[in-house]
Amino acid sequence: MARPEKHSLTLAGHRTSVSLEPEFWLAFRDLAAQNNKTINALAAEIDADRGLDRGLASAIRVYVLQELQSRLAGEINGG
Repeated sequence: MARPEKHSLTLAGHRTSVSLEPEFWLAFRDLAAQNNKTINALAAEIDADRGLDRGLASAIRVYVLQELQSRLAGEINGG
């Protein structure tokens, strides 16, 4: 994996920056597009659900992992 890249996002009208590896940015953008959402909108949803014990970058990584695992399980199970 390459080094994390920092990108700016806007959440609830506030700018913030998030550092993710390029592979996670690519997967995150793909998942947002597949759900007809912007990355800002999807990041805002993840931010609202993440709780105080997890940073936003970690929450995005976990979201990407869980989504891809869910899709893989669906394919394996004939979905």
